[in-house]
Amino acid sequence: MTTETDLEIRSLRAGEEQLFLAYPHEPVPGVGVESRRAWTDLLANGQYRPEWSWVARRAGRTVARCAFWGFPESASPFSLDWLEPGSEPDRREIGTLLLATALREMRTAEGARPEYHLFLPPGWRDGDVVREAAEDRLAVATAAGYQPFVERFNYTWTPADGLPARSTRLTFREVGDEQVLAICRASIEGTLDGYSARDAARHGPDEAARIMVADLAGLPAPREWWRAAYTAEGELVGLVVPSRNPARAVIGFVAVVPAQRGHGYADDLLAEATALLAEQGAEEIGADTDLGNRPMAAAFARAGYRDTAIRVVLQ
Repeated sequence: MTTETDLEIRSLRAGEEQLFLAYPHEPVPGVGVESRRAWTDLLANGQYRPEWSWVARRAGRTVARCAFWGFPESASPFSLDWLEPGSEPDRREIGTLLLATALREMRTAEGARPEYHLFLPPGWRDGDVVREAAEDRLAVATAAGYQPFVERFNYTWTPADGLPARSTRLTFREVGDEQVLAICRASIEGTLDGYSARDAARHGPDEAARIMVADLAGLPAPREWWRAAYTAEGELVGLVVPSRNPARAVIGFVAVVPAQRGHGYADDLLAEATALLAEQGAEEIGADTDLGNRPMAAAFARAGYRDTAIRVVLQ
């Protein structure tokens, strides 16, 4: 049995970047952000930090590593999104010890353990290499105390995908804070979004709406981009939030109020947000929705968004 005495497990100190980079294995294509980004690039802009980056070393070799991600201006990490347990025969035990040790110290700004976000290619269960790499990571996270929460489709749009036609039946206006909160509160009724449903169950719908608005307001994009949608008769339809994260333009939020559901208005809201971001020069737009939210998934497909990844979230 692998024990902590077999390993040196710790976070990096300034100047020790080479310990993380000494991990000897190439990423498994499509598995984890480690296959999609360079750790050194995000270290340079503060999205990773030495103290948020951990290694497990055996006999002077780096055999496993993980890194917690956060906003550049944040003093605390937001999520765990980089986890590589290595290829040793006891890699799951090594990974579990690494992650459990890191989680004794890593906390979000709210004092909680960061969620684990594991990015995988569509159909990841169908290929042996990808499935094994994913199952290693999921087993390590589960053994360290995580539980499955949701799986989400991740979408990408580029100008080559073509702009969806803008709505001819709705008008869009800038929206005030009180109305944003009211629309978010209304959207929680019958929601298919796992985060909204979780927050409503924990805190009630009013506080869940406030959490939703605070999260959207924390994204690095102008508040003036947010739009409320109305029918030709002036009836409120919903809210759309074109936005950005630290990497790219994103569809931050699409919500149709309960009284207006069933008319395909998500297509209109999504088209408006895509057009606005394209007008701002976006060369790529990201978006996501839960696997269980089939109506929204269909809207993304109709708008030309490509399903490029699955994000498995564990809490």
